[in-house]
Amino acid sequence: MEEMLYVRVPIAVKAKVTENTKMKIIADLKETVKQMTMDLESFDFEAQRALKEAASDLSKLPVLRQQIDMRREELQQEKDATEAKLERAEALQIGAEIGHGTLERTVAIKVGMDLDALMGAEIVTEDGKIIAFRE
Repeated sequence: MEEMLYVRVPIAVKAKVTENTKMKIIADLKETVKQMTMDLESFDFEAQRALKEAASDLSKLPVLRQQIDMRREELQQEKDATEAKLERAEALQIGAEIGHGTLERTVAIKVGMDLDALMGAEIVTEDGKIIAFRE
């Protein structure tokens, strides 16, 4: 078989950083951090209430406290990761290209074709508009 008619290959989508793109990313991340902070505060309030309710049964208290501590740590790690993304977003250089997702395309391939070239295809956008195709 010299030709396989169709295969799907990924196409990386990259966004060129503009002032508008950077400000949108920063605003979205700040809003996410704000929501995560409120979620943590709400969790802490509910956790304190649950601990007070469980105080009458001392056998359940250590397990409940451990579950609360584990969940709080997970929430805090998610918030810390988002804050780190915010710091990276604030440091973005105008004109830089950042990953913006992946699409697929269907191509016909033949023996002898350069698979790396097929796999390296990119779409570049600027403010939501396609500005270039790269292969």
